[in-house]
Formats: sequence, structure tokens, C-alpha cells
Amino acid sequence: MKRILVTNDDGVHSDGIKALADAMRPLGEVTVVAPLTEASAIGHALTLRRPLRLETFAPGVYAVDGTPTDCVNIAITSVMRCMPDLVVSGINKGWNLGDDVTYSGTVSGAFEAALLGAPGIAVSLQNDGPAFDFSESAEAAYLVAHSVLEKGLPSRMFLNINVPRGRTKGFKVTVQAKRNHITKVNERIDPRGQKYFWIEEGQNEWEPHDRSDYQAVRDGYISVTPLHPDLTAHGVIRALEDFPFSLAATR
Repeated sequence: MKRILVTNDDGVHSDGIKALADAMRPLGEVTVVAPLTEASAIGHALTLRRPLRLETFAPGVYAVDGTPTDCVNIAITSVMRCMPDLVVSGINKGWNLGDDVTYSGTVSGAFEAALLGAPGIAVSLQNDGPAFDFSESAEAAYLVAHSVLEKGLPSRMFLNINVPRGRTKGFKVTVQAKRNHITKVNERIDPRGQKYFWIEEGQNEWEPHDRSDYQAVRDGYISVTPLHPDLTAHGVIRALEDFPFSLAATR
């Protein structure tokens, strides 16, 4: 039987992770290890400066008072005690598109799986109101997971899935979109006269690209984007070798 690890960044009590775990159960033995509380926008953080605690909430359902990356590591080393056949992270309440994957705790759960040697999938659903219907995104997760378990993924690769609300038009394999990043920081004064800050969502303008994840979901398709941890700009290596920097010139 296949062994499937399910995690997220919305916390162990999120409706999204319950829907995802239920969707994975026909495919194998499911273990849930997720943050004890919400850990959204925490990126690929790993907790190194304090101890982590593991709690059991139900058979096969555990929580760690840390990040999604912490959860994947503790799940593999101390809960499952083996490498899972698949790690699935989500279902996130809100898309994780384009450049925003670098901030996403949901995506980082699948990212960590790829680093450790397991295929990973991140699943996110459009946030367009207070109520969420996870049926379409859970079905999409099941279909992609089934294919990955059957066909596999190349080493150190994972998939980022984004699902529009309501009935979709099917799947599209996409590339990562690019967004115009403008930082917006709200500066305020607390009752003691001290400054504090809220970092808010910046400008949401996406560069046009007919194959991007953003365009796919806007057109009503489920976006499936293959990602990998290698951030090297391979196309620039030769040009960079011709740059006139030298240690000898500074000595």
C-alpha cells in the first residue's frame, strides 16, 4: 500500500486539510502531520532555535507547533519513520500563483518533499468569499496524485496546483507567472506611542503570458505547474564568466 503524507500551512484543524486527506485515502495509507496553528506566508522556514512539540489528535493525525517544513521532516523521521511515496500539501484557502510561491507555506511542504527525495504536490483553491467548497480541488488533487503515484516525477521536482472556484474547464500545464511587486507597509502608532508596522499585500498586476498559471486559473482551468528547488539561472552562467571580476584586482 502506498504511504501518503498530508500537510498544509492553514493548520491541522483546517477544513482544507481534512478534504485533502479524505481525497487521498483511496490511493493509500494517509498520515496527516500539519502545523498546530496557522503558518501562512511563512515560506520554507525551518525552526532551529527552539524545541518542537508533536501532538496526536486522532489515529494518523498529528500536529507540530512549527512550520510546514518542520512538519514534513518530523513526519518522515519520527512519525512515519520512512520516506513516503507522496507528500501532498493543502488544500490552501487562496491561490499560490507565480512569484508568490516563494512566500507560501503550502508550496514549501511540497518543496521540502522534493528536497528529501519524495514527489510532492501543493494544492490551493481560489479565495473569493468566506465559504469554501473543496470538492473540485479535492478531486483535482486526487487525479494528479493518482497520476504521480502511477507515473512518478523526475527527481527533485514537485507540482503546484491552483484551482478556480466552481466548475472548471479541465487541466492546463503551466509556467510560473510574474507579478509586479510593489511593497505596501502600513505604519501605525501603538497606545504607548511606539511605531509598529503591517506588511500588506502589494500591487497585484501580472505580466501577460498565455501559458502562465495566473492566466490559466483566470480562464477557468486548473493550473498544474512543475517546479524544482534549483534556482540557478543556467542561461546566464556563460555571460557571467566573462564578467571582469577578479580577486587579484582587489589585492
